[in-house]
Amino acid sequence: MSFDINTHDSWGVVNVGNFQTIEEARQVFASICEDPWYKSDGTVKGVELVDNAGASQRLDWYAFR
Repeated sequence: MSFDINTHDSWGVVNVGNFQTIEEARQVFASICEDPWYKSDGTVKGVELVDNAGASQRLDWYAFR
């Protein structure tokens, strides 16, 4: 299986990383959600965790605003 973490900002979607296990992906996702830079930047709207098995499916979403 493969899991992506993407950020969403005013310009579009940016892939932050691809992970082989859900545990690793959730750990990075949680770290980004708590990162002071992402919280204060103002241009990043949110971050998502996506399962890439077959049709991509969003597993989690966090909005910074």
